[in-house]
Amino acid sequence: MTQNSSSFMPDLDWTQVRETAKLLNLSAGQVEDMLNTADISVNTLTESFTSIVEHMQTIYNHLLDLEDTPNREEALKCCTETSDRIQDSIVAFQFYDRLQQCLQHVTSNLKGLSSLVETPERLYNPFEWHKFQMEIRSRYTMESEKIMFDAILQGKSIEEALAIKEAKEAEQSDDDDIELF
Repeated sequence: MTQNSSSFMPDLDWTQVRETAKLLNLSAGQVEDMLNTADISVNTLTESFTSIVEHMQTIYNHLLDLEDTPNREEALKCCTETSDRIQDSIVAFQFYDRLQQCLQHVTSNLKGLSSLVETPERLYNPFEWHKFQMEIRSRYTMESEKIMFDAILQGKSIEEALAIKEAKEAEQSDDDDIELF
């Protein structure tokens, strides 16, 4: 067991608030570290897909120059289908962008909460809590995030908030609206 935390041997300076702030900062740091690591992989995949698309286009163009045969037509069809699949994959990467944005919000919120609880004049000031909550809400760009935020602040459980968010998303998908972020 590590003895870096003063919770192991509390002294006169030990407080639950300071220990809470340390754990909030740890969580924020872990999320940031994973985002940075994931960025490297996603950037590699993006570069690879871009290169594959360029090569497929070159192959397609060379095939167009060849004599018209059933094999040529089959190869052109494969190039087109492969390019379509690659485009579908690139669109799927948009999920990562959304995930990254949400996790960046979580990290920012954890750091802000840590700062709030570490400062006694802010910790016990309801105005500071309200101000921080409004800062969090203002950073959200997706309506689904705002819906979940509002539900939690209204006292809903996590499960209830998720159900409300999912219902709203289902309603939006029925309307064929695309949520931009």
